[in-house]
Amino acid sequence: MSKLYIVPTPIGNLEDMTFRAIKVLKEADLILAEDTRTSGKLMKHFEIATHMQSHHMHNEHKTVENIVKRLQMGETIALISDAGTPAISDPGFLLTRACVENNIPVECLPGATAFVPALVNSGLPNDKFVFEGFLPDKKGRQTRFLALAEETRTMIFYVSPHKLVKTLGEFVQYFGEDRPVSVSRELSKLHEETVRGTATEVLEHFTKKEPKGEIVVIVGGKPEVKKGKKDRNSEE
Repeated sequence: MSKLYIVPTPIGNLEDMTFRAIKVLKEADLILAEDTRTSGKLMKHFEIATHMQSHHMHNEHKTVENIVKRLQMGETIALISDAGTPAISDPGFLLTRACVENNIPVECLPGATAFVPALVNSGLPNDKFVFEGFLPDKKGRQTRFLALAEETRTMIFYVSPHKLVKTLGEFVQYFGEDRPVSVSRELSKLHEETVRGTATEVLEHFTKKEPKGEIVVIVGGKPEVKKGKKDRNSEE
């Protein structure tokens, strides 16, 4: 039976590739890759010879229909991104939705993703959290910050290195100087690092030390005001 497989790939350390992911990629009729040149290195390392086709944010609106037709004709197709789990701040949602709408089986393999280890490493509450991904660059950025200033759950952001200092400054501005922040960069790679502290402390650190690599930022939510006994009785 035809099926779309969503296959996570390592975010850094190639040893994070699973046996099952390799098997699926080898047996698929086609691999959809965000960048075939980047993924080509991974395929060569694991001796995967399956044909690849580009599927990225600039062409996915045009390619989805044809991919669905191929699946309906009985092919098995695997979707990968440059690193991590497809559709998490990467292409994948449009194709997955189209398959669901056309009753084509979709199966996402468990595997590498950047925000989970960053969240666990942070030491911040992870029983409830909200994944924000990349913030808007210009339009809607201030509006988003004003809304998030009231968020009580732990927040997860993807931030590019050249925007980290600016973003940390905005955290200080909108969330307050003492809001807890954890910045994880180069997860699973040789120079992996996690810097924790208040928004001000972390901002000072990266103002002095230029940030490099893939970055995930975890921010504590707004502290909830605990109601006193008098308030509870009045509500009752």
